[in-house]
Amino acid sequence: MKQITCYLDFISPYAYLAFEKLPEALMGHSYSVTYKPVLFAALLKHHGQLGPAEIPSKRDWTYRQVLWLARTHGVELQLPASHPFNPLGLLRLAVASDPQGWPNRYVCETLFRHVWRGGAEAADAHRLQTLTQQLMPQRDPNSDAVKAQLKAHTDEALALGIFGVPTFAVDGKLFWGLDALSMLRAYLAGDSWFDGGSWEAAASVAQGIRR
Repeated sequence: MKQITCYLDFISPYAYLAFEKLPEALMGHSYSVTYKPVLFAALLKHHGQLGPAEIPSKRDWTYRQVLWLARTHGVELQLPASHPFNPLGLLRLAVASDPQGWPNRYVCETLFRHVWRGGAEAADAHRLQTLTQQLMPQRDPNSDAVKAQLKAHTDEALALGIFGVPTFAVDGKLFWGLDALSMLRAYLAGDSWFDGGSWEAAASVAQGIRR
């Protein structure tokens, strides 16, 4: 059985789509998934990037594309009333649901659908309170321990070289994004491409210029 770690942030529509499609994409393979919430904004800051929703023209395209992808993949999706939003309340609630900070699939599904179904304000305080009552976390989401655990997950992701969500880590390899699900499936199936040197060769290309 392969152990997959999924690094995610509920703010990302691509993470939501990948989460919804993961069981179907990997059907027939023996695997288990550990979900680790991370703060996507911290990844962006570390790598000196803006999020796609922070670039005006890219923002419009991102929302159009995710609506199209949801339609083509048969996934229910409505854009939240405002985006981006502060996801810390949702991330901490996820971490607080488990002693190790590893929310199960039900918790992640509930939080993702809270954001990406219904078109409401994802960070609304009243909705967050209702969600907390529904999920009944094992710990206080606002405790120092939970906050530290979320930071530890994020620091762990950065140490692995993760730059975006969702990222799936397995056997020291990283697979980023919704469109990497087919690649992840091929790896789990033992595709010989992964042993042919192409994976390592991609990291050896010289950088021609720097900006």
